[in-house]
Amino acid sequence: MVETANAGLPAPDLDHNAVPSEGKASSESTLSLTILVLPGFSQLSLSSFVEPFYQANRSAGKKLFGWRIVGTDLSPVLSSTGIAISPDIDIESYRNKNDDSPIVVIGGERIEEQRSRLLSALLRLKSHRKVPICAIGTAAWLLADAGILHGGMRCTIHWSKLAALAEKFSDLVTKDCLFVQHGSVTTCAGEFAAFDLAAEMIRLRHGEELALQVCGQLSADRLRTGNHCQSVPLGVRYTGAVEKLIRVIRLMEGHVEDPLPLKKIAFAVSLSRRQIERLFAKHLKTTPMNYYSQVRLKKARQLLETTDMPVIEVAIACGYVSSSHFSKAFKDHFGRLPSQTRPWARSVPSIQAA
Repeated sequence: MVETANAGLPAPDLDHNAVPSEGKASSESTLSLTILVLPGFSQLSLSSFVEPFYQANRSAGKKLFGWRIVGTDLSPVLSSTGIAISPDIDIESYRNKNDDSPIVVIGGERIEEQRSRLLSALLRLKSHRKVPICAIGTAAWLLADAGILHGGMRCTIHWSKLAALAEKFSDLVTKDCLFVQHGSVTTCAGEFAAFDLAAEMIRLRHGEELALQVCGQLSADRLRTGNHCQSVPLGVRYTGAVEKLIRVIRLMEGHVEDPLPLKKIAFAVSLSRRQIERLFAKHLKTTPMNYYSQVRLKKARQLLETTDMPVIEVAIACGYVSSSHFSKAFKDHFGRLPSQTRPWARSVPSIQAA
């Protein structure tokens, strides 16, 4: 049985391929959502999440969904694009209310800087009361930091923070997917995936017909479930080779620290080496091992850019046995050394030897 939140943040569990049909909601009462936006939040995530509910209300001719915006204070909250939004209530006032409506936290850039005792206390209080919590974009980081995501819980986060989240909170089961629920907590990759989560909530609460109407109004060609991958390569996204190639790619991404030889990958997916080589040549214009190397190096760059892990630890986490081999491979691919990839290193002019 797929886990679903009681009060309205239902999403498919990634260990299952389908969501059971629940039909239309037994009650036509309005589902009220509390949306907490943090400085630097993604404007795209907010719009992608809210707009489907607005369109659902229009299509139904009644208020099926409502929402209000919470800020850290009552000052306009600046998004990553510089667009500001005015909150309806501040976080301190909201915490003092006896409100058990689902809470949605939308993060963005520099999410680690948004940690605060007040925010952590609020999230822990809501979690203790089994209030459905949804973290969109990078906000899953704050849930993990507050101890709400812990001990083998399944979760996702925006792809740019996947590697860092997995390394920092190693007890979590991080998934490269659009959205996933574990108990009363839903995590979502954000951006366009926020639209998919909202559409799924509409489908589960009020039926597929309404969800498809909303998709049609917003020029979305289909409903995407949570177990769609964030990082499907563009060369295979809409081809018949998706299933075969994704099985291979997922194995590669799951074995970055301990890279698998192509022979083992071929055996695991019941394909021959030659078949895998043809698939990569046709759809990705590269070889399987070159693609595997890119997967490892991209994870290394994410870790260098988003964590303070020493370079040697990054190398080991990405399957390199020596820092010199790692540094050479990294420079050959990205044109700079790992040490020059740190955000603080890029802001300081390099000193050339005389």
